[in-house]
Amino acid sequence: MAFESLSERLNGVFKKLRGKGKLGEADIKTAMREVRMALLEADVNYKVAKDFCAQVSERAMGQEVMESLTPAQQVVKIVNEELTKLMGGDDPQTLHIKNKGQTVLMMCGLQGNGKTTHAAKLGRYYKAQGRRPLLVACDIYRPAAIDQLRIVGEQAGVPVFEMGTEKPEIIAGKAMAYARDHGNDIVILDTAGRLQIDDELMGELVRIKQAVEVDETILVVDATAGQEAVNVAKTFNEKVGITGVILTKTDGDTRGGAALSVLAVTGKPIYFQGVGEKLDALEPFYPSRMASRILGMGDVLSLIEKAQAVQNDQEAEAAARRMMSNKFDMNDMLTQFAQIKKMGGASALLAMLPGGNQISSEQLDQIDDKALPHIEAIIYSMTPEERAHPSIINPKRKRRIAAGSGQTVEDVNKLLRQFEAMQKMMKKARRNPKGFMRSMGGLRGFR
Repeated sequence: MAFESLSERLNGVFKKLRGKGKLGEADIKTAMREVRMALLEADVNYKVAKDFCAQVSERAMGQEVMESLTPAQQVVKIVNEELTKLMGGDDPQTLHIKNKGQTVLMMCGLQGNGKTTHAAKLGRYYKAQGRRPLLVACDIYRPAAIDQLRIVGEQAGVPVFEMGTEKPEIIAGKAMAYARDHGNDIVILDTAGRLQIDDELMGELVRIKQAVEVDETILVVDATAGQEAVNVAKTFNEKVGITGVILTKTDGDTRGGAALSVLAVTGKPIYFQGVGEKLDALEPFYPSRMASRILGMGDVLSLIEKAQAVQNDQEAEAAARRMMSNKFDMNDMLTQFAQIKKMGGASALLAMLPGGNQISSEQLDQIDDKALPHIEAIIYSMTPEERAHPSIINPKRKRRIAAGSGQTVEDVNKLLRQFEAMQKMMKKARRNPKGFMRSMGGLRGFR
């Protein structure tokens, strides 16, 4: 889970504070020393960590905390606000897309950071908004780079312009003429990367910017690189002049240093975050939501948006009616599993719930998203009657279903037990909706 170690350390600090009725200056100093160590271990820039803790300490020693009945809550609130400010403020920074003419987005970064894939992700993202993006192959050095762009472009449903090994600045210029002739309003330049920063790479990027009017120069950096990603961003900004960042692999075991440091060090915002390998795994970067997730408060807004993206209002209403009228069957369960997969899997959804950061790695490992295809195979091996009425499934039917799905009878029994547990939970919700919601309130994070 992203930022897991940082989240655990910060929650340990706040747990100690919650054990005290009143907080003194010594308590605040001790807590901030531990917070600073947690940030440094997360690979946050030293100056950024120092300034952050100084700002929190100044606010925490004010009246709002010292005279509060719940001082620990006030400290958490201040840390949340300062983390949000550190990453860019309450609202996400968005790319400036023109209403008329062509908007040119130049992707840059080191080799292996996902530049080509994220060019296609951006194309898919804007195509879904009714735009007509064009991907341009300006990486003429890396073997199969043009083929890769062509493949991901096709998967994203976005056309690709390429001219083989012609000079990148010439390709960019010709691509602009092509875009004007074919009505493409967003031109995304996939430039070459290097294993390390060198003058040749920087010179090429500068020549492309001289050849065409680039509106946004977007640096793609690997979040798992930590402080090194920030150093790369700083150098690219000084040499080429970037306007913003896409942070990749934020769904992985990243320490968080890049997300927390990049704006403070470069003055440039994080526009998007890559949250998976699939082409739809790209999200606008919301500093406030990321701060809440780091502090264990969840990211319910993003969870709702994911749900809305995979299920329309009519489908959601129909599903709710079936659940509340005791008509929930295996077909509905199959539909729910399909939506969970579309939303990134069960573990990804849990991470967005309040308190999700308190679920241990061992517990998350037990939530095996790879098991979903096996569960689907079991349900598909049932007859329509068995799916609608699972209670009729006797030992003989179980053996047939297990054989048909390539699973064991115990796997079938386990699924049936899970289904029965879901039915019981729904009956409880129908009998006492308010009581049910209270019983589900255990994952609220800080109170």
